[in-house]
Amino acid sequence: MKAINRREFLQQSAAAAAGFAALSACGDGNPKTRSAARQPLGEMTCRSFGGENVSLLGYGCMRWPFTTDESGNEVIDQEKVNALVDAAIEGGVNYFDTSSRYCRGLSEHATGIALSRHPREKWLIATKMSAFMDDLGDRQREETIRQYHESMRLLQVDYLDYFLLHGVGIGGMDRLRKRCLEPGLLDYFMEEREKGNIRHLGFSFHGEVEVFDYLMSLHDKVHWDMVQIQMNYADWRHAARWNVNAEYLYAELEKRGIPVVVMEPLRGGSLASLPEHLSARLRSLRPEDSAARWSFRYIGTHPGVMTILSGMTVMEHLQENLATFSPLEPCTESETLLLEEIATLLLEYPLVPCTNCQYCMPCPYGINIPAIFAHYNKCVSEGLLVTDPSESEYKRARRAYLVSYDRAIPAARQADHCIGCGACQPHCPQTIAIPDELHRIDRWVERLKLDGAL
Repeated sequence: MKAINRREFLQQSAAAAAGFAALSACGDGNPKTRSAARQPLGEMTCRSFGGENVSLLGYGCMRWPFTTDESGNEVIDQEKVNALVDAAIEGGVNYFDTSSRYCRGLSEHATGIALSRHPREKWLIATKMSAFMDDLGDRQREETIRQYHESMRLLQVDYLDYFLLHGVGIGGMDRLRKRCLEPGLLDYFMEEREKGNIRHLGFSFHGEVEVFDYLMSLHDKVHWDMVQIQMNYADWRHAARWNVNAEYLYAELEKRGIPVVVMEPLRGGSLASLPEHLSARLRSLRPEDSAARWSFRYIGTHPGVMTILSGMTVMEHLQENLATFSPLEPCTESETLLLEEIATLLLEYPLVPCTNCQYCMPCPYGINIPAIFAHYNKCVSEGLLVTDPSESEYKRARRAYLVSYDRAIPAARQADHCIGCGACQPHCPQTIAIPDELHRIDRWVERLKLDGAL
């Protein structure tokens, strides 16, 4: 099955742009119609799939803000979550995506509290089958079903709008069989959909293409209602490591009429903070637009995308994204080609493809893995990774890196504490060789310290 080519993509983009102008606010309500709609200025762009009107901007509840309670424990800041959810719903967002794994297991509870303050018809909730434990054996089915009912309790609902098998592809076919197929869980959740306890059934995908292709082969039996994939202009043709290019995944879903839910539209934030000379190219065309807005517009140009998830931790990000999607302006052909060129240029930068999902946490040795990678990537983008001591900027860059590293990450949680135990490795959806990358960064830090002592 061939992937969509550039000509086909641009044709689809043009069709989507025409659809934006021609359709009413959230589709025509016809269950057989799959449409992209553009609203009057200031109203959220919605997509209609199977008669369900969904905001094109979806709320990813993986990165809720934290605070410290009276006992000194880190807890979700419920007051801020409530304010974010209120502003999102007021701005037209109605799709909220969570999991029992998100925010150290606290996301569903916080999300349920915030959403329950609004009428049920105002929002759609998606959560996932997230029992990743490989040592459950015969208890896999029992524990997964228990977790499924616990999710509904925490979310304060008696049905789920969307339920996904979580992170399939990680660990290959063997893990899929062990976690889902052999315990009969796919059949169980199909029965739950038949009963109305689940309205829409799908899966989120990372990892080995063999798993994706197998699940596509089941479509005639399962009738996937949607599939969640990692998609952005960098991953369209240049997915990191063993992930699969979004171009292929999207084409396979589009040809079957399966709506696409997009995760990691900013690739863990890296596409929101591009190297300066690449950002300058975007600003030369649209001076008022952020790099993040460019990425959202690129994804939204694809007509098969139902909603684009963004994990908005602060109100400023939410307000900026609401402005981007109210309404969304599709990319032109020339803009699409520019983003494809930038994606190719990004391959020259030694970025760690971490998306800050935090599945690797907690580290048994207290290392803040995502923060180390985020700091490193930020310094690469800002030009602080000057490797030649003879360069004029080396001394300044060396000091800036070390000072910012100590400020961003406490010494006890830095990369030098990694012993290479590998506990983090199986959980990474980006298949990053985490201990290797931590050791590489630690060697770099030690070299910078040594150069300063000479």
